[in-house]
Amino acid sequence: MLVRLVRTHLRPYSGPLLFLLALQLVGTLASLYLPSLNGRIIDEGVAKGDTGFILTAGMWMLGVSLLQILATVSATRIAALTAASLGRDVRASVFDRVGSFSAQEVSRFGAPTLISRSTNDVTQVQQVVYMALALMVSAPIMMVGGVIMALREDVGLSWLVVVAVPLLAASVGLVISRMIPHFRAMQKAVDTVNRILREQITGIRVVRAFVREDVERARFGEANDTYTGTAVAVGRLMALAFPIVMVIFNASTVAVLWFGAMRIDSGDMQIGALTAFMSYLIQILMSVMMATFMSMMVPRATVSAGRIQEVLDTRSSVHPPEHPVAIPAGPVGVELRGATFAYPGADEPVLREVSFTAVPGTTTAVVGSTGAGKTTLVGLVPRLHDVTGGAVLLGGVDVRDADAEDLWAHIGLVPQRPYLFSGTVASNLRHGDADATDEELWEALRIAQAEDFVRAMPGGLDAPIAQGGTNVSGGQRQRLAIARALVRRPAVYLFDDAFSALDVATDARLRAALRPVTCDATVVVVAQRVSSIRHADQVVVLEDGAVVGIGTHDELLSSCPTYVEIVESQQAMEEVA
Repeated sequence: MLVRLVRTHLRPYSGPLLFLLALQLVGTLASLYLPSLNGRIIDEGVAKGDTGFILTAGMWMLGVSLLQILATVSATRIAALTAASLGRDVRASVFDRVGSFSAQEVSRFGAPTLISRSTNDVTQVQQVVYMALALMVSAPIMMVGGVIMALREDVGLSWLVVVAVPLLAASVGLVISRMIPHFRAMQKAVDTVNRILREQITGIRVVRAFVREDVERARFGEANDTYTGTAVAVGRLMALAFPIVMVIFNASTVAVLWFGAMRIDSGDMQIGALTAFMSYLIQILMSVMMATFMSMMVPRATVSAGRIQEVLDTRSSVHPPEHPVAIPAGPVGVELRGATFAYPGADEPVLREVSFTAVPGTTTAVVGSTGAGKTTLVGLVPRLHDVTGGAVLLGGVDVRDADAEDLWAHIGLVPQRPYLFSGTVASNLRHGDADATDEELWEALRIAQAEDFVRAMPGGLDAPIAQGGTNVSGGQRQRLAIARALVRRPAVYLFDDAFSALDVATDARLRAALRPVTCDATVVVVAQRVSSIRHADQVVVLEDGAVVGIGTHDELLSSCPTYVEIVESQQAMEEVA
């Protein structure tokens, strides 16, 4: 999975990678040439007292060293830039794919794990790519070249290479194989910590209101301890690898000196050749050590790459049409024809055979008990979900056949839980229309009954809004969301219980101000208070996902028992109040 992800996203950087390979080759060959020069200086210069040869060979060594430094620095810089570019591209790909998800895919993954996959997991892959480009490219060249150069110096000691290299690789490989399950558990633990921390920060008011600080602290502590325990287990294994490497490393050096001294004593080898051979053995072991330590990072990066690839391989259940059909300009109506929707694997559909038509210039209210499918119904129009049966039409065009941008350009949605982005009042309102003037923003605020409190805020339109709109009340947040939809001036307004946080007087004023603005538009309102939709042109009553009544308020009072039950329950509550 790691190779697949990296290969896909490194393809645009094939030119820099080829240049990096050339630089690594030059730098490694220069590094391999230096011990040989050093051995010749000892044997032919120092041993014979040839100062001229020492100076000449020394100048060569300086030149080769300078070439090695330049090549290594340049290769490292290219590796860093390429790895950073890959991280940027992978994050952008994950962001784009998540942006194409329907509500179904977002719910399946969950926000915490999507955040972890686009940050922590991408960082793991980026780090391993950098290490691979900076070290692993040169490691095999160093290993093969070191073996060849060591054999050139003395074949009699080559058995030490045959023993030391496999022993080092096998020892560290055994440690690494034990790390893989821990790395997989570590990434899951990161998800859990992120999820709990995000819940506690978002729901801090609820936690404090119910005095659950100790419980939440214990809950977070448990998740944190799980992550810490996994990280400690990985750290212990990594700590075990270093002593193993150093023991093999030092034992090999001692063996070279021991057996090399015997060969020098017998006249089969010179001191310079022994020095060069020992340097090459060190270079070979260093390359093996780099490769094995690099391999410690690979398992975690492989797990991270699999999690990233899972997101990239997930296709949205809302598919774009191959041949989009344009939605007619001007006022358009909404029609549901036998619309049925069921979540994958669900025993029962959320909506069953829902059919009704909302025409321009009218208001259609959708009412029903909790869980009747009202929000899901509204979500079918902008394709937050796709119907699993029947069809949803906008202006006579099946929404599945329309281009997403064209579809959304005709719709102004105010969701059940309105969300405001960090920024200012103006930046949030201009999500509806990026080119809207300040006068248009104030007009939308006036209609949404939000002008007074926005003018009272420091900065007015430039007043800061916190992430999620947490620095304004629920009613203010709803009114700003309504104003954002009004700025767009769409052909279809979808209000999903968008007035629930408003008091009765504000609700009445807002609805009165909306009527002249939406007189030519199609308005679909999900409502809880029957009193607020009493004058709707038609009311659609849902029960258990099915339509049990359609008509005006007065018609339903005489023909729909479910609607009568809803009305009577609300009247009883008002009387008690």
